[in-house]
Amino acid sequence: MTRLALPALAALLLSACALQPPVVDTAAGIGERGAQFEFALPSGDYRCERGERLRLQREVANAVNHRIQLAWKGGQYQLERDPSYSGLPRFEDTASGLVWIDLPWKGLLLDGRTHKPLANECRAA
Repeated sequence: MTRLALPALAALLLSACALQPPVVDTAAGIGERGAQFEFALPSGDYRCERGERLRLQREVANAVNHRIQLAWKGGQYQLERDPSYSGLPRFEDTASGLVWIDLPWKGLLLDGRTHKPLANECRAA
């Protein structure tokens, strides 16, 4: 009987591998889609260390934050979601080189070319 059950089990496991990965709730306001995290973070004004201020408008579709509009130092930038190796939400504007990284407790604005922080410890005001 074990020999008969083994091929059926193998077929079941292979069919499960072909399915799309589900969205997994890992904690309140945090989800994971595939290898990319989704944090339920607000749009609006953000205050950062050293007195930096910026404004984010998040574009969310199907529970995925796929783009942000960033107002910073008098400029307007559109940053597109760029999957990261770490799975953290990473947004980039290739024209300006700006990169925004979301963490559940803060945001970080980087110069994508030099990888130096432009605004750190950014939190919703």
